[in-house]
Amino acid sequence: EVQLQASGGGLVQAGGSLRLSCTASGFTFDDYAISWFRQAPGKEREVVSSISGEDGRIWYANSVKGRFTISIDNAKNTVYLQMNNLKPEETADYYCAAENVKTYEGNYYLPRNWYGMDYWGKGTLVTVSS
Repeated sequence: EVQLQASGGGLVQAGGSLRLSCTASGFTFDDYAISWFRQAPGKEREVVSSISGEDGRIWYANSVKGRFTISIDNAKNTVYLQMNNLKPEETADYYCAAENVKTYEGNYYLPRNWYGMDYWGKGTLVTVSS
């Protein structure tokens, strides 16, 4: 079965940290770009960070640069999002998603549009209290 499984959300105080995990089954990340999205109530979905499983390229939203780190553990087929110094306004449902980019032969930009994702994990709720 091909799927993504996300985990790691929870309640944290402002300034605290969480690490989100996104594990793939049925495929490996080497032909995919993997992105973390978040959506808060009444807000547009926004991409937080992306990583290429092909070449390791990384992209961060300006609002999280210096605080969030995206990484891949190939042995575990898992993408992580380490989130430090969290802010209350970052309370949201966080999603991981993967898009097969092999056909582009490396000629693609990060981040990828949400509507092009091939697989989505279930959202994990991050709540940052003030």
